[in-house]
This record gives sequence, structure tokens and C-alpha cells, in this order.
Amino acid sequence: MTGRILGVVAAVVVLIAAAVGYGLYSRDRGEGVNAVAVVSGQPVSVQAKGQLLFRNTADGPDFGHLATVPADQPGEPRKVAGLSCDRFAASAGTALCLAAQPGVLPPMTDVIVLDKDLREIRRLELPGTPSRGRVSPDGELVYWTMFVSGDSYAATGFSTRAGILDLSSGQLLKSIEEMTVLLDGKRYYSSDVNYWGITFAPDGERFYATMGTKGKTYLIEADYRKFTAKVLRENVECPSLSPDGKRIAFKKRVSGDLAAPWRLAVLDLASGKETLLAETRSVDDQAAWLDDRTVAYGLESGIWAVPADGSGSARELVQGGSSPAGV
Repeated sequence: MTGRILGVVAAVVVLIAAAVGYGLYSRDRGEGVNAVAVVSGQPVSVQAKGQLLFRNTADGPDFGHLATVPADQPGEPRKVAGLSCDRFAASAGTALCLAAQPGVLPPMTDVIVLDKDLREIRRLELPGTPSRGRVSPDGELVYWTMFVSGDSYAATGFSTRAGILDLSSGQLLKSIEEMTVLLDGKRYYSSDVNYWGITFAPDGERFYATMGTKGKTYLIEADYRKFTAKVLRENVECPSLSPDGKRIAFKKRVSGDLAAPWRLAVLDLASGKETLLAETRSVDDQAAWLDDRTVAYGLESGIWAVPADGSGSARELVQGGSSPAGV
């Protein structure tokens, strides 16, 4: 038994070291000349309409920096800011930057909240490595998910920690795991419950998220003020609520193949109808709605978009980009 425990601990240390090493490698990719056309030295505002904001992942000195292109001409040279993030999100003039601290064990992340002109207004230091981030439609709430280690129930050595910062009140919820959840009308509790992928409704009161427990994932609908939630559906990961508040884009597990387990889908909340989207590749991302008809997401090659009704086909918007946010 002791040998098995030591083996698990050793595996966790190796995985954490690999994650940190990858972060350092990513930062080292900033040498030389930018692999794409870049415009530097111009101000970037997250409130300017008609733009696509994203994290630049093209090789060069601006790797990891916030970038923007015209939404209707995404192939234009990208304008880059000095802000460097591992995950980025923005809405209603509020921006969220999740930046892993390089060379730190156990891993730590800076949660940085900025105004429309990228001036820092709040900074938190939290344990874990960045996974997901979002800003509520009204710009008053920011959310994040971190990968963390050390939970005794986590057989893989890793689990998630989802938190919310209320900018209007200053209230900080480092984790939503104490939230009351109803499953089939009964209060559900298990020591292995994890949450990730929060997405807020326009009213700032209601949010959706993924709950993972006992090898299954569920979509929950939560009341932020009452701190209560109910399970709506099984097999929903990384939900993203449409601008009209009627549909959710999400990752649906369709295969046991660990190399390609998911398909993007859209759930109609009123009817319960699911629609698989035309993107047939496995997408490991929390999709972002560009408008009520289109969702965008990151793949290894860059940012892609696909119609939200299952029609058409996927198209690449930006080569070398991630964390898309439309304004």
C-alpha cells in the first residue's frame, strides 16, 4: 500500500512539473520574429465594438499576449497589447486575465481583473493552473476554474476549483463546492464533487456550470444569490449560454477514445433538444458565442467558428489564437 501511495505521489509531481515546464516552454516561444502580421504600440480597448479579442498563440515575441482583429476581417494584422495571459475573457468593459506564475510549485495563478482600457483594478493570487475563465454579460462578476492537486478523492491527483468574484460587492467565493445542489429533487452530496465551466445569464443572478461526480458530468442551473442549484441534464461539459439566454453550447462526450472524446453541441433549454454542430473534430474548450447564430472555440491550430444550428461547416477565423471573446 505504501508503495502504491508513493507511486501516485511521484506521478502527481511529474505531471505538475510537466505542466510548469510547458508554461516555461510557452514563454520561451517569444524569441525571434512574430510568425503572423502584428501591429504593436496601439491602445486596445475591450469595449470597442466589432472586434474579436483573443490570446495570441502564434510564435514570436508577442506569444501569449492579448490580441484583437476586426470581427468581419479576422485575417487582418492583429493588434496586440502588452497584457500576457494563459486564459482571457471580456464582457461589458471588464476583462479577466488568468496568468500562471512561472516556475512556482505548487502552481499558483494570478487572477487579474481589468477595466475597458486594460488598467488593472483587482488582482488575486490563487492556487492551481488556469483552465477556464468568463465575465458575466453585465461585467459585474468574473469566474475562473483552476486545476489543483492534493484532494484525497482525486485518483488522477488533479481536481478543479471554480470560484467567483463579485466586483460590485467585493465578495470572493474561492470555491462554489459548498453550494446546495438538488439531483432528482433530493439534496446531493459526495466528497468527489467538482465544478467547472461557469457561464452567467444576462441578469447576473443565474448561472450554469458543469458538476462532475462519480465518473459522470451534469449540467447544473444555479441561483447566485441563494447559492443553490439543480441538476438539469447529464453529459454536459463547459457550458456557454447564448446571448439571448435560450441555448447552451457545450462539450458532449460521444466516444471512449481519450484522444477524441467530445463533440460540440447546443442545447435548447426550453425544449431540451440537443443539436450536434458541424465541427466533427474533438474540441476541448469552453465555446464562446460571437452572436446568437455562431459559436467560436480554440483548437491547436487557432480559433474556429461554426453555426449554432448544426448547419454549414466549421471555418477558421484566426491562425494561432485561443480564448476568443467577441464584442
